Amino acid sequence: MNHENSKKPYRIVITGGAGFLGSHLCSKLIQIGHEVICIDNLITGNPDNLAPLMGNKRFRFLAYDVTNFVHIEGRVDVILHFASPASPTDYLEFPIQTLKVGALGTHKTLGLAKAKGARYLLASTSEVYGDPLLSPQTEDYWGNVNPVGPRGVYDEAKRFAEAMTMAYHRYHGVETRIVRIFNTYGPRMRLNDGRVLPTFMKQALHGEPLTIFGDGSQSRAFSYVGDIAPVIANAENIPAAENQIFNIGADLQFTVNELAKEVCLAMGKEGHTRHVEARNEVAHAYSSHEKAIRIFGNAKPTSLKEGLGRMALWALKTGSKKSDVFGNIEIREKLPPLWLE
Repeated sequence: MNHENSKKPYRIVITGGAGFLGSHLCSKLIQIGHEVICIDNLITGNPDNLAPLMGNKRFRFLAYDVTNFVHIEGRVDVILHFASPASPTDYLEFPIQTLKVGALGTHKTLGLAKAKGARYLLASTSEVYGDPLLSPQTEDYWGNVNPVGPRGVYDEAKRFAEAMTMAYHRYHGVETRIVRIFNTYGPRMRLNDGRVLPTFMKQALHGEPLTIFGDGSQSRAFSYVGDIAPVIANAENIPAAENQIFNIGADLQFTVNELAKEVCLAMGKEGHTRHVEARNEVAHAYSSHEKAIRIFGNAKPTSLKEGLGRMALWALKTGSKKSDVFGNIEIREKLPPLWLE
C-alpha cells in the first residue's frame, strides 16, 4: 500500500480484538478515524471489552477462528494479528490452539495480506527470548528457549509466527512489522490470567495475602496499555518501521516485592504477602527498546503508580461482575459466527 495515502482512513482487520490489548487497539483505531473489522473466536477474549464499540458504524465484529481460511469482502489496508492465548493460564489450558493460531492463524492472515496488498503487523512477545542469557534483550538476540517445556507452546508459536511473517515479506513482498511486546497491564486485563500483576490485584481485591514465589527479587518492567496501544496503532504510518522488528516495553524495573507494595497501595489494602517455593521463571525480563524510540519517539510513560491506580479503579468497579473480570461464558457460547454490528 502506498504511503501517500497514509492520511486516509484505513480499513483495518485486527485478530484477537476482543482480548485485553486487542480491544484497546480497536478503540484507539476507531478514535483515530479508521474502520475496524475485529475477528475473535472468544476462547480467551471477552465480548464485554467491545461493548463501547458496538453500534459504531465503523466497527464490525466477527466471531471466527482465524486458523481457518480468512476471507474479507472489499479492500483491506492493514492487518494486525493479535489472536493468541497470551497468559500462562490460557496457553497451558489451550496448548494446541496456541500452536495452531501461531502457525495456521499467521499463515491464513498473511495470505489475506498478500491477496489484498495490505500491510501486516504481527504481535509477538518477549517470550521469543525464552529464559534470556542477555539483559536487556535487543532485537538481534536469538534467545534461550526450551521448545519442549510447558511454556514452549507459546514461545515456539510466536517464534514460528515471526519466521512465517519474514518469509512472506522476503518471498511475497508483503510489507510487515513485528512488535515484541513486553509486560503490559491496565483495565480489561483479566484478573485470573495467571500473570503476576493481575494476580496480585485479584488477591488484594479479595483481601488475600499476595503470593510471591521465591524471595521476590526477580524483576520486570511494566508498560501501561494506554502508552502501548497508540504506538502500535500508528506503526503502519511510519515508513522507517517497514519490515522491522521492535521491542515495545518500559525502562523502569521493579522487583516483585516492590510491585506487591505498589499494588496494595493502589488498592487501598494492607500489604500482606506470603512467600512460597520459587518456580522456574525468568529472573529479569526487560527490553532494550532504543530502536523503537528512534522510530516512534519517546513519549513520557505513565508511571506505575498512576497506571496501577487506573487499573485498581477498574478492578474495584468490575470486581463483582463475573463477565467483566473472568469472561462472560454465557455470551461467548451464544455468539453466532456472523457479522455483529
